[in-house]
Amino acid sequence: MRDSARPTRRSVLALAVAAPVAAAAPGRASAPVLGGDRLGSDAVQAGSTTSLPGRLTARSWLVADQDSGEVLAAYRAHRRLPPASTLKMLFAGTVLDRFPPGSRHTVTAADLAGIPAGSSLVGIRAGTTYTVGQLWQAVFLRSGNDAVHVLAHMNGGVARTVAEMRAKARELQALDTHVVSPDGFDHPGQLSSAYDLTLFARHGLRDPGFRAYCRTRTADFPAGGGRTFQIQNTDRLLGGAWGLRAYPGLIGVKNGYTTHAGNTFTGAATRAGRTLLVTVMHPADSADAVYEEAAALLDWGFAHGASARAVGTLVEPVNAGQGAEPAPRRGIAAAGTVAPGPSSERLVEGAGTALALLAGGTWALRRRVARRPARGRHRE
Repeated sequence: MRDSARPTRRSVLALAVAAPVAAAAPGRASAPVLGGDRLGSDAVQAGSTTSLPGRLTARSWLVADQDSGEVLAAYRAHRRLPPASTLKMLFAGTVLDRFPPGSRHTVTAADLAGIPAGSSLVGIRAGTTYTVGQLWQAVFLRSGNDAVHVLAHMNGGVARTVAEMRAKARELQALDTHVVSPDGFDHPGQLSSAYDLTLFARHGLRDPGFRAYCRTRTADFPAGGGRTFQIQNTDRLLGGAWGLRAYPGLIGVKNGYTTHAGNTFTGAATRAGRTLLVTVMHPADSADAVYEEAAALLDWGFAHGASARAVGTLVEPVNAGQGAEPAPRRGIAAAGTVAPGPSSERLVEGAGTALALLAGGTWALRRRVARRPARGRHRE
């Protein structure tokens, strides 16, 4: 959605089912877009339209190269949508290195307080002792909101963790993202974008621990009393499940689902030494569609991405210690939501951000938004 075009309510609510393909740069805009102007277009942007998947129902998607950061193809990359459990990538990127994986924690009732009803749970019990590594396995494999809340309380509490996640999002230049809870549960105003989720995955995969957790297929988890039970990764492309085959070379990363957000998925796969990232948000109402479309986009990227010209880039994090004073910025509310105003809770840009963008020219940071009608409860 182009901010400069002052979009109508009708255009904001339009669904992305049959998107036009634009192999050339879009028309004139009043201000550039973070990562490149083409990432702000409502049309599919692809460096090569050869064999691009013909039917993609997702409301937003993106394919990029992990190492170079080149965006090979995208559709509404900055559209702000509920992220569901893919937001846990930002949680992990913020908290993962705070505690050694072998350290142990005995869970208290206070650690489990405030978990939203309808959350996905791994089955953590008060009075049982877990290693930090086991808690992270619960986060990555089972998307356990109980594990997220225990780790957040270990980190000083949910409010502190949310504040640190917001700061991490600013550091990563993920300015479409507004964090309300660390678990990705459906809360008003909790939004992200395909662009930002891909930034979170790219940043996380640079951490060996993050990479190891997201590619783990099964793990034994404490059941109390010295017993264990097996948990499996809910990423259907990682191990193959429900009629889907395991995707060759898949590293994993994070899937998510709520009845409000629909299905979301960010994945990474490696072939012949090249790693590609893919994010798919809110495809048609089919549990397999998010995986099928992600696999199709990865197939295209590996087959044609090497010869495709980049349509944008994934920006690098702002250098720590630049100390630039952030300047407030305005956004357009997603349909049916109240967007956060310019305040300490709003994602902002500053002079330090501008310095980080010299490789592609000076880019003013702008965003695109839209959202599906609210529905129900969290599951993954």
